[in-house]
Amino acid sequence: MSSQQVKKVVLAYSGGLDTSVILKWLQEEYRCEVVTFTADLGQGEDIEPAREKAKLLGIKDIFIEDLREEFVKDYVFPMFRANALYEGLYLLGTSIARPLIAKRQIEIAREVGADAVSHGATGKGNDQVRFELGYYALQPDIKVIAPWREWDLASRTKLIAYAEANQIPVPKDKRGEAPFSVDANLLHISAEGKVLEDPALPPEEYVFSRTVSPEDAPDTAEHINIQFKSGDPVAINGKDMSPATLLTELNRLGGKHGIGRLDLVENRFVGMKSRGIYETPGGTVLLAARRAVESLTLDRGAAHLKDELMPRYAELVYNGFWFAPEREMLQAAIDNCQHMVNGEVTLKLYKGNIIIVGRSSPNSLYSEDLVTFEEGATDYDHHDAHGFIRLNALRLRVNEMARRKMKP
Repeated sequence: MSSQQVKKVVLAYSGGLDTSVILKWLQEEYRCEVVTFTADLGQGEDIEPAREKAKLLGIKDIFIEDLREEFVKDYVFPMFRANALYEGLYLLGTSIARPLIAKRQIEIAREVGADAVSHGATGKGNDQVRFELGYYALQPDIKVIAPWREWDLASRTKLIAYAEANQIPVPKDKRGEAPFSVDANLLHISAEGKVLEDPALPPEEYVFSRTVSPEDAPDTAEHINIQFKSGDPVAINGKDMSPATLLTELNRLGGKHGIGRLDLVENRFVGMKSRGIYETPGGTVLLAARRAVESLTLDRGAAHLKDELMPRYAELVYNGFWFAPEREMLQAAIDNCQHMVNGEVTLKLYKGNIIIVGRSSPNSLYSEDLVTFEEGATDYDHHDAHGFIRLNALRLRVNEMARRKMKP
């Protein structure tokens, strides 16, 4: 794609060194107008400085938006209805943020008449795939500029030299080599690369920022109660909360008790393995609570089918196919059973552990009368079990009789 083909580009802009260099590089290389978009997804830092930095670099159209409520309501909560875990462990904190950023970039591109979008994801990671699959799914003819796949600024030294040559402010803490790379939003914070690249070495305590070490967590357990409506959490300890407010509070509670740390070697979509350190305190508590209320309210067939669909759903989210028809089909199937998932769960948080101590639901399928060892259960006849077992054993008996006939 030649630079003459691009007139205006919407850049996903954090205000940091990398995207500030990208901003200037786009102006220089493509000779195009740049529009910046900065999203507040709950990363825990002030994003307003991005406005001043964009102004300093000559940007006229600057979009800075608080998307925390939309992020949790329309992306995090639907994903959690699937109880999604990539490779059985990862709660997809980075993955689920990318579709919303991509969607808003495309909306802004339409609004300002831009013919291209750009991102700061590197050429080895998953995020380049996630962003660009989102772009193309929503705007098939959009032009995508991925600077890390085009330029030769392959080191921090070169980035800083470029910044200094173009009067881009470089904070003192950015001049040295960063010990690891960080991504954060309201659902999680991740760290990877540099000092964390050897999976045989444990991460130092300074890597963690959202959770205390379980050893340093309070010596007294804390009980909390989470209320659910149609599969989504709506209140903590009887207090109704918006989606973003609720997740923020769960982050506080989980982090306080050392919950939600994960050291994972995962399979990236682009083909390599990578080691990441994740902190997802609120999400970890939420997953445990959701499964507890579903254990009461979902029929066995629906619950087991959900668990079978979950790895496929999680892989789609991880790989960047949020807007793909198969993810939407799975979402519809999952959401169809969530109208029964109402009730509340009481949990005990203690030194990195989540212990379910109680659950109840007006839609509970649990029957004390059926399950009791005492006399009762008028709907259950013990004698029925004889035929049930004989019928299920039939193929096993036939198989064994045939096997015996084959013996010499």
